[in-house]
Formats: sequence, structure tokens, C-alpha cells
Amino acid sequence: MRAIMLLFDTLNRRMLSPYGCSETITPNFMRLAKHSVTFDNCYAGSLPCMPARRELHTGRYNFLHRGWGPLEPFDDSMPEMLREHGVYTHMISDHQHYWEDGGATYHQRYDSWEIVRGQEGDHWKGQVKPPKLPEHLGRSWRQDEVNRCYIDCEEKHPLAQVFRLGLEFLENNKTEDQWFLHWECFDPHEPFWAAEKYQNMYPHLYSGPRFDWPEYGPVRETPEQVEHCRMQYASLLTMCDAYLGRFMDFMDENDMWKDTMVIVNTDHGFLLGEHDLWAKSVHPWYNETAHLPMFIWDPRHGISNERRKALVQNIDVPITLLRAFGLEPSKDMMGYDLEQVIVKDRKVRDCALFGMYGAQVNITDGRYVYMRSPVTREAPLYQYTQMPTHMRCRFSMEEMRTLELHPGFSFTKGTPVMRIRGMEDGSGDTSLREHPPTVLFDLTEDPCQTTPIKDQITERRMIRQMAKLMKANDAPAEQYVRLGLETYV
Repeated sequence: MRAIMLLFDTLNRRMLSPYGCSETITPNFMRLAKHSVTFDNCYAGSLPCMPARRELHTGRYNFLHRGWGPLEPFDDSMPEMLREHGVYTHMISDHQHYWEDGGATYHQRYDSWEIVRGQEGDHWKGQVKPPKLPEHLGRSWRQDEVNRCYIDCEEKHPLAQVFRLGLEFLENNKTEDQWFLHWECFDPHEPFWAAEKYQNMYPHLYSGPRFDWPEYGPVRETPEQVEHCRMQYASLLTMCDAYLGRFMDFMDENDMWKDTMVIVNTDHGFLLGEHDLWAKSVHPWYNETAHLPMFIWDPRHGISNERRKALVQNIDVPITLLRAFGLEPSKDMMGYDLEQVIVKDRKVRDCALFGMYGAQVNITDGRYVYMRSPVTREAPLYQYTQMPTHMRCRFSMEEMRTLELHPGFSFTKGTPVMRIRGMEDGSGDTSLREHPPTVLFDLTEDPCQTTPIKDQITERRMIRQMAKLMKANDAPAEQYVRLGLETYV
């Protein structure tokens, strides 16, 4: 068995032709759908970027216990488990968050790894003189402007380099067995900066300043400016599609489909003006950001051009990969093997939790989405960790002064953890700056989630399911208090 997980960051389900979009140019995603099983009901779990990647290693939710951070010493890592059992593991990525404080323990779980520099605010090229920021809407960061100066053709674009390295790995190892490739692209994550030929594929009327990186917040731009930013995302998506096609060509030319599993997935989506909002994280996790695309080709069964309705999540991916290589998941992994979903569309769960540390806790059964906000500001919020780092920094001295030793949880392997007070001003990893109302949506009647419904019977059922899943994941006691679920403990 060989396996490839090709992850595109910020891959919007609603913008892909296999999911019904006719406004973007994504023929190779359609080609992929015809050569695989397409999942119609895949949801995120822990959000955003690194919490989602921790799930892809550990097969369990982590947003109830801590925010953005590294793998913990007690975490079971799927690629490390493969490596320990003789499966060669390799990682290729231009996702710069892996090389920051809050992602520093992920890449070392592989036998080998390669990085590509230059995405977003990656601290890459050194330039003492401040660059001149162009006229722009939204964001423009000093380091990003410096980096862009060194990416002056498509071949130097990080996306192109990630695919060059991936295809190089496949060429060098196409006759070998027992390997796993984690192949990850930061694109189509913002800033939406694609090669010019892809931008030219989306002609539209616009003569304003550069706008390829919206602020995280409400839409304040004109309809024309919103359309332009959406077209910038679309052009980068089409660039991703073109390189996906190169990968599929290689698979065809080398007859690798016969014995190589392929998983194409993402961590989350991105609001492009829907709900009058931009981006993610500081808003509720609407379906535009939490309902994900996923495609799986399983050579053991050869099922292609079919769709599955079962409710699945990213926490299922590591279990599926381990089982494909004949290994059992650890006892702390909470996801499911998707083999029987692929073969028979067998149901593996009734409901799925998803959310971000310190924000709403959400649950869906595939039809309804229930988004529950804290009912009190009085309940404390703690980070439980043995690795006190945020995205780009260590925990502050103010945070560390709140440290208490906690005996740990069912999944911490009998080891204590630090319990550190979450900062209630919204700093660090939380979304406490916003306090949206608790809402219930019926996706059958309202797929765009524009009109919350009042249905006490359904809401009570979703609350019971939420508490049940929180208990199964050994949620901290204060989470029940902040959500008003004490009677369900």
C-alpha cells in the first residue's frame, strides 16, 4: 500500500465544480471526482489551521481543551505511528505555520520533510529598508511585500514548487511500496495571489487598487470590490486545479492508481462576502467555512465517480490511513475508518462537533446545524497543555502566572498538564471578542443559513447530542458551565 494525502488550505467546497459551482474553472477537481468517491457531508472539527492539523495526526477533537498549538507529548501522531511500523513517511509543505512556535512539533513526526518558503507573512527574505506598500484594499503586510519581490514568475510561486517537489518524490519512489506522502499546499489561502494567466481567465470590470487579502471582519467594500476579491480567489483556485491536473497526469502515466490511496482534503473554507463577512475565526463557523470538500480513491475497492452521504470528519482520516496500512488506531483516537463509507455509504456517526477554542461549540447531524454560544461570562476558560505556545509566540508571563497543575485527562496518558487561564480580552487563540447568539439552522430548507429557526424539540435533541460528544471527548468541567450544560454532565 502507498498513500497520498494532498491537502489544499482554504479550499471552498461551494467554489468547486464537483459540488455544483459553475462560476469557477476547476476541470481537474471534476476529473478527480470522476476517479474517486466524493463526500457530500464532510465537516471540520477543530478550527482553524493548526488545530485542524492536530486532528489529522491524532484523530480526535482538540478545541475543547486548547487553542492553536503544537502536538503535545501525549498525542498519538498518525504519521509517527506509520513510521514506527515500517511505513516511510514524507511531508512537503509551504504552510509557514509549521515553522512557527505554534506548529513546531508536527514536521518532525515524519521520516523526512521538505519546506517551501515565501507564503503570506513567512519570515523569509531579509530586507532592512521597509518596502513601499502599494495602494490596496484589505491587508498588505511588510514581509509579504518583501517575499513577493522574489517570486517573479510562476515557476517560483510556492504552489508550483510544492508540486515540483511532490512530483519529484513520486518519480523517485513510484516503484517502492509502503510509503505515505503528506503533500500540502498553502493555496488557495489568502492572499489570493495567482500567476497572471490564471487571473486573466476571470475577466471583470474593476479599476481599483489591489485587493487580494481581505480583512477578517464585516464587508465594508462596494459590490464591485467584493466581486474582484472573489475573482482573485477564483484565479488562485484555478491555479491549484491546474497543478492538481499535473499530479493526476502522473498517476495516469505511471499506473499508480492500482495500488496508491489518494485523499484530497482541506482544513476549512473562507467567507467571501457571504453573511456580509470576510474570512474566518472571528465569526461563527457557518457552512461556508465548516462544511468541507473531500475526495478519496481507495485502490482496494476501485470505486470511482460515486458520492457518499454519510457524515464524516477530518478526525476520520488518520484512522482510515492507519487501517489501510494494516495498523490499529490508538485507544485515544475518536474518528472512524471510512472504508465502509466508501464501499457501502455506511453511517459512522449520528452527529459531529466542530468549533474553535473559546468560541461557539457547534454540532450537526447533516440536516440541522446548532451553534451554541456561552451563556455566561463568569465561567473560566482554560488552556490545558504541556506545550505553552500560541501561533507565533510563547505564552505571555501574564498567562503563565495563572498556571496550575491539572491531573490530566483520559487521553494524556496518565500525565498532568498545565491549566492556564484563557485571556478574556480575545487575545491569544480565542474568539471571545464576538458574542453571536445561539442559533439553529435547517439546512434542507435554508442551505445558506440566512434564517435561524425555533424548534425546541430539535434543539433539545442537539443539546443532548452535544453533551454526549463532549463527555466522550472528556471535555473540561468548565466547558459545560460556560455553555449552560451542567445538567448534562
